[in-house]
Amino acid sequence: MPPFQAACPSNQIAFDFMSESDVTQPRAGAVAAAAFAPAGPARGFVPVVAGVSALGILILAIASSGAGTPLLLTILSTLAMFGVFFLFGLMAGHIRVGERLEGADFARAIPEGLDRGVLVTRRDGTPLYTNKMLEEFTGRTASGEAASLDAAFGSDGAAREALFRLTRAAERGDRHREDLRLPAAGGGVTRTLAIETAPFDMGMRRETGPLSLWTVADVTDDRLREAAARQALHDALGHYESAPVGLIAAGRDGTIRHMNATLTRWLGYQTGARTQRVLRLADVLSADAVELLEGAWREGAPDLVTLEIDATREDGRLLPVQLVARSGRDGSRLLALMNRELEAGIAHTGGAGEERFDRFFQSAPFGIASVSADGRIASANSAFARLMLDASSGLNKPAAEVLCRTADKLTRSSVEDSLKQVLAGRASPQPIEITVGGEREQVRRVFLSPLATFGNSREAAMLYVIDATEQKALEAQYAQSSKMEAVGKLAGGIAHDFNNVLTAIIGFSDLLLQTHRTSDPAFKDIKNIQSSAYRAAGMVRQLLSFSRRQTLQAESLQLDEVLAENASMLRTSVGEKIALKIQPSRDLWYVKVDKTEFDRVILNLSVNAGDAMPGGGSLTVRTANVTERESQKLGLDGMPIGEYVMVEVSDTGSGMPPDVIAKIFEPFFTTKDVGKGTGLGLSTVYGIVKQSGGFIYVTSEVGKGTAFRVYLPRYIPDIDDTVVAVKEKKKDRPADLTGTGRVLLVEDEDVVRSFAVRALKRQGYEVLEASTGVEALEIMSENEGRIDIVVSDVVMPEMDGPTLFKELRRRNPTIKVIFVSGYPNEAFRETLGTEDFAFLPKPFSLPQLAAKVKEELAK
Repeated sequence: MPPFQAACPSNQIAFDFMSESDVTQPRAGAVAAAAFAPAGPARGFVPVVAGVSALGILILAIASSGAGTPLLLTILSTLAMFGVFFLFGLMAGHIRVGERLEGADFARAIPEGLDRGVLVTRRDGTPLYTNKMLEEFTGRTASGEAASLDAAFGSDGAAREALFRLTRAAERGDRHREDLRLPAAGGGVTRTLAIETAPFDMGMRRETGPLSLWTVADVTDDRLREAAARQALHDALGHYESAPVGLIAAGRDGTIRHMNATLTRWLGYQTGARTQRVLRLADVLSADAVELLEGAWREGAPDLVTLEIDATREDGRLLPVQLVARSGRDGSRLLALMNRELEAGIAHTGGAGEERFDRFFQSAPFGIASVSADGRIASANSAFARLMLDASSGLNKPAAEVLCRTADKLTRSSVEDSLKQVLAGRASPQPIEITVGGEREQVRRVFLSPLATFGNSREAAMLYVIDATEQKALEAQYAQSSKMEAVGKLAGGIAHDFNNVLTAIIGFSDLLLQTHRTSDPAFKDIKNIQSSAYRAAGMVRQLLSFSRRQTLQAESLQLDEVLAENASMLRTSVGEKIALKIQPSRDLWYVKVDKTEFDRVILNLSVNAGDAMPGGGSLTVRTANVTERESQKLGLDGMPIGEYVMVEVSDTGSGMPPDVIAKIFEPFFTTKDVGKGTGLGLSTVYGIVKQSGGFIYVTSEVGKGTAFRVYLPRYIPDIDDTVVAVKEKKKDRPADLTGTGRVLLVEDEDVVRSFAVRALKRQGYEVLEASTGVEALEIMSENEGRIDIVVSDVVMPEMDGPTLFKELRRRNPTIKVIFVSGYPNEAFRETLGTEDFAFLPKPFSLPQLAAKVKEELAK
């Protein structure tokens, strides 16, 4: 239906025959277009009524004459046909019966009825339309037209600038708004007009060009209300800042959003510093107090929580306060602090003893709780709540229940007996140790003391709780260290003698194997004897590694190169079901370690990881540099801040629970089935890492895998170190073990000496033998200048190896020396230090001894 029609007098009927296009909605701006069209009187209705009346009279006349029956029927049929079409058009909406309203008048009434001025202009400012309200704002010119905005308000400088900005926005076709403050004549209330311009489209762009719609509204009352609200807020904030109590508004995370000026002054913060620095509740209150508040709200405590505590000033001094806090529904924290120092007499006379006691009670660094005669917790400080992991402090709960939530039957019985004893007025003879936490990993020591009741006092006993977790951990570490030291001493004490026996077994097995063919029935037996001896030698070596008493041949290495060399061996060790990933780091730093021992570390960790993934999985070995700053962030226990090279061996296996992690480095501890593990693998790794000056840590989660991280100190090699390392990597063991030369063999064990002499003679060497260091010096004197190399044991009676070495070098500074030993002691390592000598660990085989001698003689 068209939006605007010609207006009709009241109580008249209009018929409007609509075309199909008239049913669609009008274009934007049609209302305004109609507002500018002239309104015309009603036409066409009277002739239609007259015609219908005449037609009716004619029909009645024909009907009364009786002669026009055929004509009458024809007329009636025609009228019936028109009636059918009329009904069809009425139902279809093409014909309307109703009161007509002139669209132009209706559209004109809309802007005229607004409470704001309306102005439509072209982009160049030419006005096309103004309503009456605009004329009230601007007034009229001498010609009777509405005055322009510039003429009405341009006398004021600020208004002129605002109108300039509005005009420029209208020219660009932008929307813009300005508030004009117009001083009233005679000192009245300043009038504020809001003027806005926006682009406007009437749908007649070809005729009018782009238009702008201007509106002018009086917002004086709105601005007065806003100013009053701002003043009220300013006054409220002024009262908030100068309130005689300290006020804090904090977020759910403990960040202080605002602290009033009173508390800022009490705590000694400067206003500027307060706004620049992000403060938390833990900066103003003690950690125990914050935890107590948070815990109380978590436990569903009343909205208001009151505490007597000490706040912390900016300079670290304490301020006695009474704290009243509540938690908002949105998680915000609102706190009010009363300064106890300002209360009458408390700072000068020492009065208000109850308040002072409450403050001391709450600020104590250990847990304190009072127990009523019926065995319930009557009061408790924040430290008690923290230590007992009870956010509500256990108030009004049975003391035995609070102390024994995770205790076993024996501990519970002991606690209950001690509580009965102190509630009966008898002192408890000794403190009680209890465990708390989900894994019972924290230890608390509880002291119980009876109180003499008097007056209305309801406290019958006091509980004092201290954290003994660290002390128990130190005790466990000391016990573990003592156990490791004992095992180390045991291993070191027997290693030398045991390795001598194994050297003889392995050596003579080599000699026997050389005299038997592989088809000989005895060959397999001899081979089994030799294999068992090697296995026993490996166990001794593991014990020495665990006790950190083996001799390390440290060299400058890049661990990425070592891992690359061992990649094929690691893949073979872990099996085909496990995907091995080696992730080297770029520009990895050097470390100084024994390459052979480090190989054993990686191999043991990889084999253990493979055992944890029987169904397959992924094993990742990666390296990384750890800077000094990164090591500080790690915060690992026992590891000093410095530069390290990290080697991580991680798997996707079954993982380990905490109780297993605590024991994995202990000797002979294993989770494998009987006969499938010695329990020395990880203890060996631990010993090698520690003896290399490094650190090892493990993280594990059941069902998700385990990661071992080894941190070795960074070593900055000089040119000589690098050259030696490269040379040693390129050295190959000679395939031909025969040689010539005179060898002095010094060994106090006859069986070992016998094997070694035979082994060297079989390779073509001339061998002189001595059983002690003194005898060796005598032989050296007799063969002055004719001995090429000395092979000597370290631990011998009368004169040990280091002493013999010094004497040999004093007589002949260029003499070559090879030390053989299963356990060189601390004195040996410290005495010889950087001296140039070779070392062959026991037990050794015939080829190893021959190869070492030939290698040293070739230098």
